Amino acid sequence: MKSKGTAILTALLLGITLMWTSPIAEAQPPYAKWGKIAMQQTMKTYPNAKVVDYLHVGRKTKTPTTSEETFKLLLQENNRMRALLVHIEFETKTEKVLKVRFEETR
Repeated sequence: MKSKGTAILTALLLGITLMWTSPIAEAQPPYAKWGKIAMQQTMKTYPNAKVVDYLHVGRKTKTPTTSEETFKLLLQENNRMRALLVHIEFETKTEKVLKVRFEETR
């Protein structure tokens, strides 16, 4: 016969395991792929900067076949802070990246 404490511990561990393996826990927002590209391209262009904040601004349709995801990143390089908009233009159906554009902002 198991003790009450062992049963509670088993139930708790089972609950944690289900939470970690549940699809809900692993779900990512639809813009996650584009955010990763924005970060990678920013690090290539600003190799000495550190990204200290990140915001998904949104997606817009550019033409009937292309879209654009925009992110705002706050970069720190030495003692200088810089706000940067990263625009990623891509083919809507294939998601092929066409252009990545940087725009310094406030």
